[in-house]
Amino acid sequence: MRGLVNNLVSRSLFFAGQWQQQQLRRLNIHEYQGAELMSKYGINVPKGVAASSLDEVKETIRTTFPNKNEVVIKSQILAGGRGLGTFLNGFKGGVHIVKADQVEETAGKMLGQILVTKQTGPQGKVVSKVYLCEKLSLVNEMYFAITLDRNTAGPLIIACSKGGTSIEDLAEKYPDMIIKVPIDVFKGITDEDAAKVVDGLAPKVADRNDSFEQVKKLYKLFCESDCTLLEINPLAETSSNQLVAADAKLNFDDNAAFRQKQIFSLRDPSQEDPREVAAAKADLNYIGLDGEIGCMVNGAGLAMATMDIIKLHGGTPANFLDVGGNASEGQVVEAFKILTSDEKVKAILVNIFGGIMKCDVIASGIVNAAKNVALKVPVVVRLEGTNVEQGKRILKESGMTLITAEDLDDAAEKAVKAASK
Repeated sequence: MRGLVNNLVSRSLFFAGQWQQQQLRRLNIHEYQGAELMSKYGINVPKGVAASSLDEVKETIRTTFPNKNEVVIKSQILAGGRGLGTFLNGFKGGVHIVKADQVEETAGKMLGQILVTKQTGPQGKVVSKVYLCEKLSLVNEMYFAITLDRNTAGPLIIACSKGGTSIEDLAEKYPDMIIKVPIDVFKGITDEDAAKVVDGLAPKVADRNDSFEQVKKLYKLFCESDCTLLEINPLAETSSNQLVAADAKLNFDDNAAFRQKQIFSLRDPSQEDPREVAAAKADLNYIGLDGEIGCMVNGAGLAMATMDIIKLHGGTPANFLDVGGNASEGQVVEAFKILTSDEKVKAILVNIFGGIMKCDVIASGIVNAAKNVALKVPVVVRLEGTNVEQGKRILKESGMTLITAEDLDDAAEKAVKAASK
């Protein structure tokens, strides 16, 4: 997450007494994939090749960087802070500048290993590829980003004449140097808009007209690819007077997957929470949290209320799981599989208010889930609304050992008590 930028595009939910980032439905791609995409739009990027094995690393050095004394090698994971990260094998740093004859040795300490950074959590992420790039001679580093702004209802370009460090630090140290240029989504980026951005970047050696064109190409990429975030840090000037996107992060709107099939084929499930991957396949809205009470609820509002009241009674929710208004029995079964796959879950709370979602469908799903999933934790069920009597009868006749509740407060209290045993 990129602090200041994401404050413009994300909302927060008050879960379990602490601020939790709300899940944004977006695709995140690797650095090397972003560089390839930018290159197709005529945006200047460092020469680079991704490698997934030592044989590929050796071949890349031979064919792409045969006369280079030094090469930059970057671990490819979907998280920031790679340079200051540490591998579980003890190797320090996920980004290195090394002599050409040391690239293979360094890559061997990265590939297939788990890299832990400030953004991955203690479990880290596996490095399946490394990105080998040319070492550039940089004379100036700037910051550039395009995001979506609710206030102006359109794209917003953010620029700063200083870059190479986090935008949060820049905002704290140089707040007056950060400029924001809203773009009229109907007119597109104008010459005047581009001039404001370039003035904010204040390049020292790059040609001004060339800089205009690079900014316009970045905006074109943002719009045509349905980006929610395009962040370049640093946007650098080289000793050859060229403006280069030295490091970039791109996110894409999941709602555009139907028309961005090529981009969405780049998704790397190995970098995502496996529970969230399974939930997405079952068309369930799921966010993993760190508590001990698994929640299965229909409706985002009811889900948030359920988590709040769990906290009120002294418990902590293990997830946000909204089965929606049209869930099938199969989806309910999948929901239980996801909940029970979390070893931290000590109890499950099912809270259904039947409107469009019928209580008997949920009840049948719970019964089928019990047949397919070994339920080793207590399950508290609160049903209310459409077909509630049929639902309660299905549960009663199933012979399952369930804890029933009359209302939400009762359900939360019983779930917290069950989880503490």
